[in-house]
Amino acid sequence: MIIDPIGDLLTRIRNAYLARIIEVKLPYSKIKLDISKILKKNKYIADFEIIEEENNKKSIMLTLNDVRTTKYVPTLKRISKPGQRIYVWSQDIKKSRDGKGIYIISTPKGVVTGYEARSLNVGGELLCEVY
Repeated sequence: MIIDPIGDLLTRIRNAYLARIIEVKLPYSKIKLDISKILKKNKYIADFEIIEEENNKKSIMLTLNDVRTTKYVPTLKRISKPGQRIYVWSQDIKKSRDGKGIYIISTPKGVVTGYEARSLNVGGELLCEVY
């Protein structure tokens, strides 16, 4: 049983990038799907798809960018943990790494980046930082 599914997602992506593996398969959940959409939109991963398996189970297949061609491994850092949740107001959302990275925030309007949360004027739980 996975205690922290978001931490598990970030660790699997980080380990696959360091091992130069192109495809990563992980169990399905809605928040993992939302985070995958944000990572694809900001070009930290190449693509993702939902796979139907036997017994009506789903999984997510992530296709990562090829490290050999991009020469770049993104850093994925979990901020709000199950033991210590971190919440921010919309005014407190800063730029990540002077605009070179993104924060992923869970808000009442869904899982969005820090820039989108600031423009929507909503705060929420600060899930992770990617740069």
